[in-house]
Amino acid sequence: MKLRAAVRQFIPKKLLNLRHLFYAWLGAVRYGHPSEELLVIGVTGTSGKSTTVYLLRQLLEHAGYTVGSLSTIDFYVAGKDKLNDQKMTMLGKMQIQKYLRDMVTKGCNIAIIETTSEGRVQYRHRFINYDMMVLTNLYPEHIDSHGSFENYMQAKIDIFDYVAKCKQKVLGGKHVEKTAIINREVKGYTKFLAGTFDGVVEFGGNAKLHVENVETKQDGIHFTVHSREFHVSMFGEHNVINIFACMAVARALDIPWSTIQEAVARFRNVPGRLEFISEAEQFGFQVIVDYAFEPEAMKKLYDVVDVLDPVRVIHVFGSTGGGRDVSRRKILGEYIGTNADICYVTDEDPYDDDPMTIMEDVARAVERVGKRRGYTLIVEPDRAKAIHSAVMAAENGDVVLITGKGSEQAIVAKGVLIPWDDRTIVKECLNSIRTV
Repeated sequence: MKLRAAVRQFIPKKLLNLRHLFYAWLGAVRYGHPSEELLVIGVTGTSGKSTTVYLLRQLLEHAGYTVGSLSTIDFYVAGKDKLNDQKMTMLGKMQIQKYLRDMVTKGCNIAIIETTSEGRVQYRHRFINYDMMVLTNLYPEHIDSHGSFENYMQAKIDIFDYVAKCKQKVLGGKHVEKTAIINREVKGYTKFLAGTFDGVVEFGGNAKLHVENVETKQDGIHFTVHSREFHVSMFGEHNVINIFACMAVARALDIPWSTIQEAVARFRNVPGRLEFISEAEQFGFQVIVDYAFEPEAMKKLYDVVDVLDPVRVIHVFGSTGGGRDVSRRKILGEYIGTNADICYVTDEDPYDDDPMTIMEDVARAVERVGKRRGYTLIVEPDRAKAIHSAVMAAENGDVVLITGKGSEQAIVAKGVLIPWDDRTIVKECLNSIRTV
């Protein structure tokens, strides 16, 4: 494993990516081009992709479709799901095509694929015949990986161009249109429409399809679309744009508003996304596990925390290694150090980087905004111990935040996937309180 990693360092990235292109082609051939037999919807954007996939799946199932989906959260085929334990959104080594064939075999009408900019660079999207592509949002992120925001944005634009050029298919005796579903609030959104699409659905901003009267109450989020009132038992007003993206897809598929309204009211919370651990309530405090790992998502998380109005915020977090944005460490450290009362800086996914270097970068940023090491700032390399300490420190009215991994099923260090689940660790800690 170490020898392989060492050799790869000397091979140009573009050359390495050709291997992914080969596997993408081979998978399509081996599994008989299954995307030709499904309506395929891609979801891309900076954040909200997995949530949109998860919620869209629920909406389409409520409308009567049999659905399969692949995302950071899980791999789902016709009602059966498996949490994503691969630490990879767009799977390699022919696995996407294998899942698509399984979806066809199990009678799925629609496949939803979370489609990333890194996946595009590595050709993982190739030989998938998409019919729709959704853009949730776009803002600066993954800069270290792509070299610049312009390159990052171009990778997203390339995905849309690819979809526009995919050959039309016939399903159920009908021609399937190539459709772009675009968030109009994205700056420069028209660049995503340079390809020749059969249909374009714009949502958000001043588009015809827009949301009004967004309000968070104790029972969740309320909002209005086209004079219709919607309620969803979820928190985080940023989720409205994810729900809205699902609505745009539904309207492109001519799903009635009444069906959409019913589906939204039944939406279940997304695993590892603003997930409240209910077992904590009996002790008088709350524990939230969330995937947030970049600044914009962290701000949205704290918007929810403000609504909860806790006595104290105790936050367990770190930062990811492996060539991810190093600048994020300082930004996150300062932001969380300013907004949380007690900060536990711990390991996250170091990949091939030195985990202590990452943690110290974050900790120094937390100190710069006034936290004292050993008192309001604790550096604990063992993530399980950090979570345990934070939960044990919680008192009545507090909120404990555990961020960076959500429902992920592994920690990656030196090329090794270590089985993991933040939520399981939290529940074990809470059970130990009960038995004391």
